[in-house]
Amino acid sequence: MGVWIDEHGTLVRPPEPAFPWRPRTLSEELLAQLPAVSAEQLREAQKMKIEPEAYVAALRDWVQRGSESRFALAPEEVIARSQPRDADHSRAAAAFELGQHLHRAGHADDAARWFREAHRLQPENWTYKRQAWSLADPLQDRTDLYDSDWLTDVRKIGPENYYPPVEL
Repeated sequence: MGVWIDEHGTLVRPPEPAFPWRPRTLSEELLAQLPAVSAEQLREAQKMKIEPEAYVAALRDWVQRGSESRFALAPEEVIARSQPRDADHSRAAAAFELGQHLHRAGHADDAARWFREAHRLQPENWTYKRQAWSLADPLQDRTDLYDSDWLTDVRKIGPENYYPPVEL
């Protein structure tokens, strides 16, 4: 994620997917050395649609031209592009925070209940899912704690839809 903040502390672009480079293509030889689930995850990740060249060009334009850059947004546009948080999203955020607190306090089973609630309330939030999955299994593979896992969910939506398109 990227957020652009100017030298005055003003937000000129809200949080959005940001890619400063295109990941290299991984060889089958390298993938063969990984756990099977990791190799499959990386194969799916290679299919994700990203636009690093366009993003970097926009960023460079803003660095060079500052507020005159067509990519620096007016405050009204920043607000319009920022995602509002409805009641379910607010509850999901609270459930996620409670899950993290419980997990850090050593109550993993109790934490899972709250992570599942965050997933239910905001199923499109990959951050909530990935955090919970990685605490249950560092490879984010299927476990008995959750009804989903990274690879299954990415394949369900299509890896090309994982990141929303950046509006430049």
